[in-house]
Amino acid sequence: MVHPCSVMRTCAATFLLIACSCSAMAETCPAARDHIEGVDALIKQVQKAQSQSDARVISNKMWELWTDAPDARSQTLLDRGMARREAWDLSGALDDFNQLVEYCPDYAEGYNQRAFVNYLRQDFDAALRDLNVTIEMSPNHIGALSGRALSLMGLRRLEDARSALSEALELNPWLSERALLEPGGLLEPPGEDI
Repeated sequence: MVHPCSVMRTCAATFLLIACSCSAMAETCPAARDHIEGVDALIKQVQKAQSQSDARVISNKMWELWTDAPDARSQTLLDRGMARREAWDLSGALDDFNQLVEYCPDYAEGYNQRAFVNYLRQDFDAALRDLNVTIEMSPNHIGALSGRALSLMGLRRLEDARSALSEALELNPWLSERALLEPGGLLEPPGEDI
């Protein structure tokens, strides 16, 4: 005959194993949807845009793709972090984006949004690290490319900032940051000696 305590221990161990397995499965972020073709098509459209307002509509469509998180949990973290950032709750936003990056380490926008918060906190080194990860995962992420230029500018690495901004403007010539490269702009190329 089986002792009741051993049955209870077996049931408890089985329950714990199932609970741990379910918890581990619940903690796995699915792969983000592949929006590369969609973003590339929108880049071609924005390069042909005839006005700033047309370009803005196209850029907003890019942001819809970039901010399409892998699942409901990651979307909640992303949306809440962005709302907190908009309300200047930078600490709360940073916490949400840290959780998002930890949960979905292969989702580029988590790093990009965390970089934006660090940029606003003037932690340009941290912003640059996350922007580099974003760009590695999503090379045509125009927002990350322009963010990298601004972060480099914050670090007073002006030549690198000019180069990064030029790269972003090749993809979207309508970026508002283009004014930084114009005469009188903070990143105006140095004049040639006569």
